[in-house]
Amino acid sequence: MSTHISVPPQLLLERILTLEIVRVTERAAVSAARLRGHGNEKAADQAAVDAMRRELNKLPIEGTVVIGEGERDEAPMLFIGEKVGINAGPKVDIAVDPLEGTTLCAKNMPGAIATMAMADGGTLLHAPDVYMQKIAVGPGYKKGVVELDASPADNVRRLAKAKGVDPSAITVLVLDRPRHADIINGVRSTGAAVRLITDGDVAGVIHCADPDNTGVDMYIGTGGAPEGVLAAAALRCIGGQMQCRLILDSEEKRERARKMGVVDPRMIYGIEDMAKGDCLFAATGVTDGSLLSGVKFRKDVIHTETVVMRSVTGTVRYIKAEHRQLEKFHLD
Repeated sequence: MSTHISVPPQLLLERILTLEIVRVTERAAVSAARLRGHGNEKAADQAAVDAMRRELNKLPIEGTVVIGEGERDEAPMLFIGEKVGINAGPKVDIAVDPLEGTTLCAKNMPGAIATMAMADGGTLLHAPDVYMQKIAVGPGYKKGVVELDASPADNVRRLAKAKGVDPSAITVLVLDRPRHADIINGVRSTGAAVRLITDGDVAGVIHCADPDNTGVDMYIGTGGAPEGVLAAAALRCIGGQMQCRLILDSEEKRERARKMGVVDPRMIYGIEDMAKGDCLFAATGVTDGSLLSGVKFRKDVIHTETVVMRSVTGTVRYIKAEHRQLEKFHLD
């Protein structure tokens, strides 16, 4: 005689955290990694998207993609509003970036990851795929220690004072883009250091949450709004502060935002505005990086490394997996 045990939705969400969500980013990472160094960004992104969609559609959830990827670049998408899962289980919001760092993957450079977040239905910010101003620091500081509208130099000095160090001891991570020239100059004017990255601002924001190990104290810059929501989900799990503002510099963008429920186009969003409920975050390395090791293909096994987090418990797990049923990965 079999006994059916009813599992509360919040426990099911935790089970997804510990098992299924990891498989989603693992499969996306492995599929993208097969195209490392081939110089074809869209093909790698498509492979990651297809693998992530297949795995999401196996999960015991009623999922809605609220943060999709690729709209701005006309890349393959898990599109905003897409329904995923087996339509049974908890209703959840999903944010995805199946391949953050498409250029990094195409050139086989460090730092490409497959990433996603999952939260209670209706709790992730519904944001269009536009640019977003961002500033983030790690945990342990009084709320408002840095402000989005303060100058980069002022924010460095404020953080240094809160940390009890000279500004020269602060390191700020910035995407290496021409639009960030004033930010870079402002940071360096205080004596602080700038660390430049070519892509990958989800991982970039996460780095500032663990400055003792990463050497990064703050993240400043303009990047994609989808990546901003994913980064906020991660910081909600591991601690820190973040402020963001959507860049809605055309009527078409403002109209898209209004349709998604954005009332105030100048609103500054904190972490809790972007990720309110029980939130899960997972990322698997595609190429080797300072956050995660990339996929390793061996004769009889595939190695992956994934970080998975949950906001309610503050648990952070690093999962190193060996995949031996290789035929299943080759079928992807």
